[in-house]
Amino acid sequence: MRPILGRRLLSLVAAVATALALLAVPAHAVPARAYAGPDWDKPGPYQVSSQSDSVTTFYYPSNIGSDSAKHAVIIWGNGTFAFPVIYDGLLEHWASHGFIVAAANTSFSNTGLEMRTGIDTLTKWNGQNGSPFKGKVDLGNVGAAGHSQGGAGAINATLDPRVKTTIPIQPGPLALPSYLHGPTLYLAGQYDVIVFPALVQAFYDNSGHVPAIYAELAGATHFTTIGDGGGFRGITTAWFALQLQGDERARGLFYGQNCGICSGSTWLNVKRNAKITG
Repeated sequence: MRPILGRRLLSLVAAVATALALLAVPAHAVPARAYAGPDWDKPGPYQVSSQSDSVTTFYYPSNIGSDSAKHAVIIWGNGTFAFPVIYDGLLEHWASHGFIVAAANTSFSNTGLEMRTGIDTLTKWNGQNGSPFKGKVDLGNVGAAGHSQGGAGAINATLDPRVKTTIPIQPGPLALPSYLHGPTLYLAGQYDVIVFPALVQAFYDNSGHVPAIYAELAGATHFTTIGDGGGFRGITTAWFALQLQGDERARGLFYGQNCGICSGSTWLNVKRNAKITG
């Protein structure tokens, strides 16, 4: 019996070591192809400020009070046991590109309700005399994004008709894609052993009623999104720039026969459903 137990123990140790090794794989990949548009990985033109209340942390262009432009909104859901500060670099990056980011101050954002509260607060501020946000929030262009449990929350948040587009990043299982009513970009990680790519693909497969794309980041683990978003930073910025700001320079990454993410070694197993046209 002892040799058998010993072999089982060694097998268990090897399995754990393999899982840890996968998590440690860096998310470095060769760019798929030359792209004529902006480098969406780089910071945008805006300096960024932030403020929090008990429910939401807001990231926004520092000059919003004097800027004549209206700014589209991204609501954000954190992964389990995480808070906005864990994703600070990514959320600030989006704000540097002109977005107002409303990140839910909860590590349990699966329902999407706390994420939607950010839209309510910005709606109030947009009409409030004396607020630097007065008249500066583009409430007609709201997107939802989140990681892990927050990715599921982003899907569920689209029950709110104010949400125009969605990016679930490695989303957890408790979500209903039937809520979706706008273009959706599903993102998975090649070496994610917490939310396997097949689970994200299953969401994509059940999203035929909306324009949907699935893409898998080469080398990415479940924790690549933490911090500045890693390889997910540029593609998410480009998607929101196109869908919420109308920036046509990003279109070629996602649309057309030779789309920027459709070949190469950075994005794997890219799928686009029949509603992705143009």
